[in-house]
Amino acid sequence: MPIASANGVAKKRDSRSAPRVLHVVPALFDREDGIIGGAERYALELARHMAEEVPTSLVAFGRVERRERVGKLQVRVLGPAHYVRGQRSNPISVRLVRELLRADVVHCHQQHILASSLSALFCRFSRRRVFVTDLGGGGWDLSAYISTDRWFNGHLHISQYSRHSAGHRGKPWAHVISGGVDVDKFSPDESVSRTRTALFVGRLLPHKGVTYLLDAIGPGLELEIVGRPYDEQYFQALKRAAVGKPVCFRTDCDDAALLAAYRRALCVVLPSVYGAWGGPPELLGQTLLEGMACGCPAICSNVASMPEIVEDGVNGFVVPPNDSDALQDRMRWLAEHPEAALRMGRAARTTVLERFTWPQVVGRCLAIYAS
Repeated sequence: MPIASANGVAKKRDSRSAPRVLHVVPALFDREDGIIGGAERYALELARHMAEEVPTSLVAFGRVERRERVGKLQVRVLGPAHYVRGQRSNPISVRLVRELLRADVVHCHQQHILASSLSALFCRFSRRRVFVTDLGGGGWDLSAYISTDRWFNGHLHISQYSRHSAGHRGKPWAHVISGGVDVDKFSPDESVSRTRTALFVGRLLPHKGVTYLLDAIGPGLELEIVGRPYDEQYFQALKRAAVGKPVCFRTDCDDAALLAAYRRALCVVLPSVYGAWGGPPELLGQTLLEGMACGCPAICSNVASMPEIVEDGVNGFVVPPNDSDALQDRMRWLAEHPEAALRMGRAARTTVLERFTWPQVVGRCLAIYAS
C-alpha cells in the first residue's frame, strides 16, 4: 500500500505495490461544452496530481463515450449517460461497473448522487475501499431515505466547515484534506502592476453576495466580475445594479484571461451570504485560493469555510456578511495603502504554499486510503 511523508506530501511509490485509484465525478464533465465547474475542476486537479504518484484514472459522464489523457491521468467519459429524474447533475451509466472493477480504491466526488451510492455498495460487496468528498449540490438519491454515511470507508472533507456541516465532527472516519492550487500556474508576475480594480470570480448566483459587492463600489474603486450566469433574471438584475458604475462583466474567461485578472487585481473578493439557497454557501472558496496564490490579498465574508483561508489583517480581510459598507471600507483601505497591500499579497501566497498545494492534498488522501 502507499505511504505518505510526515508532512502529508506524497512520496514516489513502487508501481508494483501502488493501488489503482479511480475518481468518480458524477457531475457533468463535458469539454465539448467548454465548461468545467468548480466541483469538476477540484476532482480533475486532484486526480491529475495523484496520477504523478500512483496509477490513477477519472470517470465522468457526458453525451458521448470517449477517452483522453491529461498528463499521466486517464480520463474516461461514459456516455450517453442517463440523467436520474432528468437532473443534469445526476448522471449514471451501467458502464461504470466496468471501471469500478479495474480499481483498488474508489474516490467519489459527491455523496448525494445515485452514482456515488451505487459505487459505494458495489465496492463494499466486492471488498474495495471507497471514499467520498462532498463538493456541494446533489440530486435524487437513496440518501434521501436512509443515511449512506457508513457505506463509505471514509469521508474526505475539503474544509473543517464541510465536516461540521455534515455532522461529522469528531467521527474517526471523517477527515479534512483541504483544497489545492497549482502554484506553478497560479503565481504572481512582478512585471504586472496592481490596479484599483477588485475582482470577483465565481458562479453568478444569489448566495455569492454579488449584489452587496456592487453596492460597495464607490468613487476611486472599480470592479471586475468573472463568472458564468446561471439565472438570466438574476444576471439582468446585477447588470441593472451596475449601471453608472465602473463594473466589467466577463462571462467567457478562459484560464489565461483569469490568471491575468488575478495578477492585476487590487484584491479578490468573495462576499458570500447565508440563506440565499438551501445548501452551504462555501465549502472551500477555491477562487480565493487561486487569487492568493497569485499574490492577491483576499476579502471574504465571515461565512462558512472562508475564515479558514483568510486571516484578517494578515493575508486579507474578513468582513460581516450582507455588509456593503464593510466591503467598501476594506477595498478602499487596500487601494490607499499599496505597500501594505503588497505585503498582504505575499502573505497570501505563503498561506497557499504552506497549506493548500495539490501534492499536500494528494499525500493526505493516499495516507487515508491506506490507513
